Amino acid sequence: MAWIWLEAALPLGIIAGMLCVMGNAQYFIHTAYHGRPKHIGNDMWDVAMERRDKKLLENLSSSD
Repeated sequence: MAWIWLEAALPLGIIAGMLCVMGNAQYFIHTAYHGRPKHIGNDMWDVAMERRDKKLLENLSSSD
């Protein structure tokens, strides 16, 4: 009677493990494609600052 909890724990462990595998797969695929980790909570301000930074770096590199 003491081993009944194992019947529920084993499938739950498999499900939790697969969720971790899927999350890590998304992280590594995104990192491989974009070259950096995903920015969580990226709003319009962050997008504008990334464009500004990219433009500044392009202008800086073209002036050399």
